[in-house]
Amino acid sequence: MLFLVTALFSWQLGAWSGYRLLERESLKESFRYSQLVDRELKRYRPIPELMAEHPLLRAALEEPADPELVLRANNQMKRMATIIGSSDVYLMDHRGLTIAASNHDRQDSFIGRNFDFRPYFNDAIRTGAAALYFALGSTSDVRGLYFAFPIQADTGGVLGVVAAKVQVTELESQWQRPASFTDAEMVVLDGDGFSFLASRRQWLYRDFMADGEGPSESISRARLRYPRRALTPMDIEYLGRPLGVSPRSRLVRIRDEGAWREYLSVQTPLPELDWDLEVMLGTRQVFWSQVRFLVMGLVVFLGAMLTWLYLKERYRREAELAQRGVQLEQRVAERTADLEASNRKLINEVHQREEAQNELREIQQELIQAAKLAVLGQMSAGLNHEMSQPLTAIQSYARNSQRFLERGDNATVDANLAEIVTLCGKMAELTRQFKVFARKSEGRPASVDLRQPVDAALKIIHAQDSGEGVGVDWQRPAHPVMCHGDLIRIEQVMVNLLTNALHALEGTEQPMIQIDIQDNGGTWQCRVRDNGPGLPGNSEQIFEPFFTTKSMKQGLGLGLSISRQIMDALGGRLTGQNREDGPGAEFILTLHKREAAE
Repeated sequence: MLFLVTALFSWQLGAWSGYRLLERESLKESFRYSQLVDRELKRYRPIPELMAEHPLLRAALEEPADPELVLRANNQMKRMATIIGSSDVYLMDHRGLTIAASNHDRQDSFIGRNFDFRPYFNDAIRTGAAALYFALGSTSDVRGLYFAFPIQADTGGVLGVVAAKVQVTELESQWQRPASFTDAEMVVLDGDGFSFLASRRQWLYRDFMADGEGPSESISRARLRYPRRALTPMDIEYLGRPLGVSPRSRLVRIRDEGAWREYLSVQTPLPELDWDLEVMLGTRQVFWSQVRFLVMGLVVFLGAMLTWLYLKERYRREAELAQRGVQLEQRVAERTADLEASNRKLINEVHQREEAQNELREIQQELIQAAKLAVLGQMSAGLNHEMSQPLTAIQSYARNSQRFLERGDNATVDANLAEIVTLCGKMAELTRQFKVFARKSEGRPASVDLRQPVDAALKIIHAQDSGEGVGVDWQRPAHPVMCHGDLIRIEQVMVNLLTNALHALEGTEQPMIQIDIQDNGGTWQCRVRDNGPGLPGNSEQIFEPFFTTKSMKQGLGLGLSISRQIMDALGGRLTGQNREDGPGAEFILTLHKREAAE
């Protein structure tokens, strides 16, 4: 029983919602179309009054026998019709006889025709004001709106009436069916209930208010307004007003093309005239609205039933769960103790990992320093060679100076001492570079001229015996190259790259190392290239710790790995690849730019 009540209520609610939606759409379209009609009426209503002020039309009414004057009036009205976009403009005397018209040169001209039977003529003569009328043209057989205005004589009487006919096909063509309603129709009814505008051609000039009592006064007026039309009544049934809609709406059933169709008809009076606009929307949407509401109602009903069953089952389960609550609390207490022990264990492991990371960082710094000292050890032989020659020269200059002092040749002694000072300066500069290279860098990154670490690294490399015979093409920029880095650490990386290049060039004919610095937008790129055999196929593998292609006497394979870590710490990048322009390897140091004033 409850199921049937829910279904019936949902079905009725769907009908109420569907009819409300149809009425809302009909009212929207009625408002839009009524505004369109009102705009067209306001557009043409003042035009006949302005025409009536033209002195040529008044003169033609006063002297209708003057052919030249009438011809000028014809031409003037033809221009008026062209300007206002009217189909016809014509001038009638006080008896309704047309004496001039814009269509004077056509076969269906109005000239000579009497229109005293038209209400617009009689209204203009009787009231002395503007008149408006809709009818089917008795001559052209074309529907149109007739705008008329009387032309007054100087004495105060009415000389005649000027009228303009505007076709209504544009009003009919501007009717648009709502996008969501394919079975929407429209008719405009005159005061007697006859249609003169319709969205379906077969509905034109039909009686929508026929009561079956035969001819009447309204039918007589309609025959004058729509001559040569059958004016047959529509096969229509009025079914009353559905629930939830306004008094302007009603259900109708129309028999069209042998089939009955049901519509919701919404009637709207059009402005300034005795016209009524009826917008009819098919009620198929109401059926689907009822189906949707029925489905929703059944879903709600089933949902409520399932909810009731769920709550019933839930209450039963709650009682069962309450019994298990005590057991769960005991288990939770046991698991809590286990978790606390696990947490303490994890905390200890975290402390151990932190200590291991600190030790790893310290070992890394020691490895960097050890690698530097290993390089210094390799260069010690070259340093010994470089310093032995100045020491020998100093010893020779000192012995010669003793002899020249005994002879009293002080000028020669001064020259010898000057040479000794120069040689000592060279030795001090050489040892200073090694001292700086061996020192640990503890400063924060700052502005560094990238040319300085390259210059310092080259001085250190030149002291090695392995550097003899190797050409160095250092394309040193003329202006400072300021970057974000650390002088000592960049120098360490450069020494490592140059040392690797020297080792790679062993046994190479015409060995050459090229160094240049390029501007890459927001960064500087320092490239170190050689013409040796190049890198292995997987170039990233060379940056892994303990990977080396050298003998054990030349290194442990930590230099490039440490160099990349140094560049990462400075916010830069170190990459390596084989050269594209020939044999050999190419290493690129990328560092961010920095202003010199920083």
